[in-house]
Amino acid sequence: MNHTSGTQIKWIPNHIAKSSDTQLAKMSLEEMKKAGSFHKSFPQYEVTPLTRLDGLAQYLGLDRVYVKDESYRFGLNAFKVLGGSYAIARHIAKETGKDISEVDYDFLTSKQLRDTFGQATFFTATDGNHGRGVAWAANRLGQKCVVRMPKGSTQTRLKNIEKENATVTIEDMNYDDCVRLAAKEAQEAERGIIIQDTAWEGYEEIPTWIMQGYGTLALEADEQLAADNSRPTHVFIQAGVGSLAGAVIGYFSNRFPENPPIMVVTEAGEADCLYRSAVKADGSRVNVTGDMLTIMAGLACGEANTVSWDILRNHANAFVSCPDWVSANGTRIYGSPMRGDTRVVSGESGSVTMGLLHAIMTMPQYRDLKEALKLDHHSQVLLVSSEGDTDPDRYREITWEGLCGTDKEPFADLKA
Repeated sequence: MNHTSGTQIKWIPNHIAKSSDTQLAKMSLEEMKKAGSFHKSFPQYEVTPLTRLDGLAQYLGLDRVYVKDESYRFGLNAFKVLGGSYAIARHIAKETGKDISEVDYDFLTSKQLRDTFGQATFFTATDGNHGRGVAWAANRLGQKCVVRMPKGSTQTRLKNIEKENATVTIEDMNYDDCVRLAAKEAQEAERGIIIQDTAWEGYEEIPTWIMQGYGTLALEADEQLAADNSRPTHVFIQAGVGSLAGAVIGYFSNRFPENPPIMVVTEAGEADCLYRSAVKADGSRVNVTGDMLTIMAGLACGEANTVSWDILRNHANAFVSCPDWVSANGTRIYGSPMRGDTRVVSGESGSVTMGLLHAIMTMPQYRDLKEALKLDHHSQVLLVSSEGDTDPDRYREITWEGLCGTDKEPFADLKA
């Protein structure tokens, strides 16, 4: 299959200068278990499915393919609520002088807390899922929420956030500028707190809590794999700012310190700040600016989380930059499974790792990547479908109408 210029998958093995690796301990199994216990206190909590796709594994020449399906998370169609809810709880625990083990759902919704803590306003910027998760948690816990969205955000995602009683707007700026706006507004507001899933110098505590919250899905997946007499040889994980990637790679690096899986960070080509940082390889972070026009809205972030970056530079095996057709292909593969496999509804930001795995295993031009990652018939691969059809119109455009086919110039569909 021929691909036009600009539509190639780009990849690089990790040759980045290592650091002292001080952030990895923050993703310890102990910390992840604290987050897991907190989430279990919610009446809406259920373990999301780990779906084993045996037909697909056989077709691709792999031993097993597992996908952690986050479309079932708390009824919100995405994993992000894990981080936002845990960060809000940790903030309230700190403010009230309690250990996080004492700050469960019942306490957070109690009259006692309302009388002693009152209300704060939690500000955040989002492409959709994170803001919805923060707004949902704030709404359930009787707190206030303000959400800023970048240009190009869909009305569907805005309305989902509005349903959670949040104040939400779409701004004429990109995601990273929205983060700066929300942080400024939080600083100026009375009892304003910024709950952001990225970190920068001087703002690392709350993003660390968010990453620990994401660890719940890694902890669940690990337990589900063990119940199936399996452990992953490979983990593919998508990245925007890198918080989910840092949490998942941090978890499995701590879980299997002597023999970790081969772990691959996957980004949208128009927002591949981690890949570009890996190319530079000196340990510094390279930012991506501009509109970052991609169907992978949840990955359209150009500035890496400082906490996560430190984990990734030390523990990821490879960084991959993917054009939109990779994600669109992944959505279609999940939605049209091999006979006997379970269908997974996976949105554009959830499906890029599936599209990448398929490309590596079926397209001759990526044989060098397949060999570098040691993917073969012994491999047991873990993927995370981080969202369902959070934008139903876009999902239908991809699955029914062929949006972002492999034979098209990049963004031709979006520009039409």
